[in-house]
Amino acid sequence: MIPQTLGDSSSLDHLSPLIKQTILKLDHFVIENEKAGRRFIKRICPEKPQNELKLQSLNKFTKPHEIQAMLAPCLVGQSVGMISDAGCPGVADPGAVLVAEAHKSGIKVVPLVGPSSILLALMASGMNGQSFSFHGYLPIDKNQRKKTLRVLEKDSQEKQQTQLFIETPYRNNDMLDSLLQTLHPTTKLCIACDLNLDTEYVATMPVAQWVRNKPNLHKRPCIFLFEKKVSF
Repeated sequence: MIPQTLGDSSSLDHLSPLIKQTILKLDHFVIENEKAGRRFIKRICPEKPQNELKLQSLNKFTKPHEIQAMLAPCLVGQSVGMISDAGCPGVADPGAVLVAEAHKSGIKVVPLVGPSSILLALMASGMNGQSFSFHGYLPIDKNQRKKTLRVLEKDSQEKQQTQLFIETPYRNNDMLDSLLQTLHPTTKLCIACDLNLDTEYVATMPVAQWVRNKPNLHKRPCIFLFEKKVSF
């Protein structure tokens, strides 16, 4: 399981040297998107011939019966590298289904160290890192999304738990509007944007303060986190 950078402009210094060493040894890869996968491999290992790569795509369009075939090289003693479009494969990523299948087949799974936007955001938020819950994508429908936010805010207060989620970058501003319109003014909200990039931005403040300092998040990869404390 091979992590990659969180963006094309992110420095390769964020990656362990072991990642390049591993890619150089492999011929078979499972990637989320072929163009992105090839671009990353070429960037980190420019000496590796692209025409020798044996790539298979694993994404939301992959059919269940195709999963087992991706592990065929492992069954004859060859290793397969799994690369997500960004960050750590298997985390907020379709790669988890391949890992589950590998375990069923008795295939050893080796996770390599690399950047995770979820953990980086939690580290930088100042919120509870002992108890937290990641929810992936929230509902697109505005009314359903606000209903979900109210439930998560209640959970945050009752369980003293940080709530984390992501959004498709072009819908970030709509998500921010929903957060500011729905959450209690004293609830702490963190926006972690462009992590590991030159434009990185991380800030935590009460919702009421965000209302007066609303940033433009359009088409910028973001993690949203909030935490509502028990009031006495």
